[in-house]
This record gives sequence, C-alpha cells and structure tokens, in this order.
Amino acid sequence: MRRVELTSIEGVRWVPDAETGSGVLTIAGSSGRIDDARAHVFARHGVLAESVRWFGGAGQHPALWEIPLETFLRRIENLRRDCDRVWMVGSSFGSEAALLCGALCPQISGVVAFAPSDVVWAGNDGGRETSHWSLGGEPVPFVPIDRQAREVATASRFRPIYERSRRTFADRVEAATIPVERIAEVILVAGADDRVWPSIASTERVSQRRTRHGRETTVVTSHDAGHRSILPGEPAITVGVAMDRGGTESADRELGARAWEVISMALELTARSADTPSN
Repeated sequence: MRRVELTSIEGVRWVPDAETGSGVLTIAGSSGRIDDARAHVFARHGVLAESVRWFGGAGQHPALWEIPLETFLRRIENLRRDCDRVWMVGSSFGSEAALLCGALCPQISGVVAFAPSDVVWAGNDGGRETSHWSLGGEPVPFVPIDRQAREVATASRFRPIYERSRRTFADRVEAATIPVERIAEVILVAGADDRVWPSIASTERVSQRRTRHGRETTVVTSHDAGHRSILPGEPAITVGVAMDRGGTESADRELGARAWEVISMALELTARSADTPSN
C-alpha cells in the first residue's frame, strides 16, 4: 500500500495493493483536518481512499464558513477516473458536505454520514453569520445559530444550542434541509449520547425524508455511543476543539464495528481483516 501526497490540495491518497474498484473521499469534522487514519482503514480493505484539508490550509478560509463544495466535487471527479464507484464519508460538519455533494452529484454512488445533520448550519466569518458552504460562489441556505442560546450554553456541550436554534429559526429549516432523497445510497451512523448536536434526531429526519421519496436508508445507532464513532483498526481521536462529545471509547468502538459491517457490504470490500499488517 502506498501513501501519496496530493499536489493540487493539501491531502493524501492511499493506494491499496489490490484494489476493489471502490473509491472513498473521507471528510473530517470541525477540525477541517486531513482524516488520514480513516482513509488508511479503507485502503487496507482495497479502497482507493483520499482525505483533504478543507479549511485552515494555504489559500483556504481560516475557519468554517462558505467552504466551496467544489473542493470536494473536484476530488470526486479525480477518484472517478480510477474507480468504478465512489463514495463520500463525512463526520459531523463533514457529514453536511458529504450529504450535500451526494445530492448534487449523481456520480457519487453513496454517502456514509457519521453523526449527521439533516440541515446546513451557520458558520461565522469574523462576526458575520453565513453558511458553512458555498456553491458557485454563493452561500448555501442555512439555519442560523440562536445567539441567546449560545450565551447560556455550557462551554463544552453544544447540543442544546442546535436544538434551540432549530426551534427559533423554524422558518429557515425547509430551505436549509439537505435533499437527501437524491442520493442513491445512504448509511447513517449516530450515537444517542452525542452531546455535540442532535445527530439521532437528524438521522431520523433523513431516513424519514428518504422513505417518503421511496428511498431505503441504512441506519446504525447506539444508545451509549457519542459523537465520534471509531472504526476497527482506527485510533481514538484526541485532537480537535475541546468539547463534551459524550459516549465512551468502548461504546464508540462498538458502534464503529457495527457500522463497518454494513459499510463493507455496501462498498463491496474484500474480506481481509482490519488487523492485517499494512505495508
């Protein structure tokens, strides 16, 4: 297996020794970092896997606001040149981008959304509230953040902020809702003890919306897991903004293991063990 540094953007591509025909672009959450470890997990199972930094890098916005969705769509186009099918895998804020891109690009075979959101949320450009994402240079419709809720919330537990903001700006929800019914396949993974935002409620809304449009959805949940699922062979993440994410490492790993079973089937992966030594 080879690790290749991308040249057009800060990122990596893991090239497996024996490819399955599947490709994956994996997107991290609020850190915007390169999700190297998760891409490596996929590559160990024969997937051509990429991950990129999507803010905070050279020529990028310093924070999460109006990030061009084209950042990801260009990588999907590159992966499609070398793969029979390409999936997007996003976590938390990255799930917004993955679901949006899946709805925009019919060439994306499916989306795996960890701790997903069914709507686009607001980012902040130095005091100016705007969308997390842009498309064609224009901000994507979003749900604002209730400033009063932010002021009374604890410093590390943000779920109440999102719950209250959704109620306060109920008139903005419809326009900001991601049209997930346009995506061919969707796998949702969420923990009920997620204290960052209401990912279980979002999971239910995504699934219900797809059902209304005649689409099936694979849902993997856990009562005890929190915001971050841990896939087999993946290290627990200790970087990022300090916050109460809920769950425990054992519960997060158990959810990740069950999620990997359905991901493997959906991506038609090899049966090799996640414990197989890499080159």
